Amino acid sequence: MSDPRIDTAPPGGIDYIAVEESPPFVELKRRHRGFVFPMAIAFLVWYFAYVLLSSFAPDFMAQRVWGDITVGLIFGLGQFVTTFAITMTYVWYANRKLDPISEEIRDGLEQQQEASV
Repeated sequence: MSDPRIDTAPPGGIDYIAVEESPPFVELKRRHRGFVFPMAIAFLVWYFAYVLLSSFAPDFMAQRVWGDITVGLIFGLGQFVTTFAITMTYVWYANRKLDPISEEIRDGLEQQQEASV
């Protein structure tokens, strides 16, 4: 099968392949992946540690910490806390590191679009 990629922009249009290969877009992808992949790996390790401890260390997870509060309950609630913390951290990161680059790219595309009209 032949490669359907066209290396030139359509007449009067935006060359999105060139945009994707541009330094700002490459930097945007690099920063996004640099945050998302390590965070996803860290969360999955934490999640599977909880699941494995629940399955293979029930005595440890059943240990009472305070009253009827067990280690397993604390770890389980910690999953929710971790999810919210990751979400808030990503929003903070995106607002400061990703959004300025994406706005720059969007502004450039809007200018190209206006110039071609």
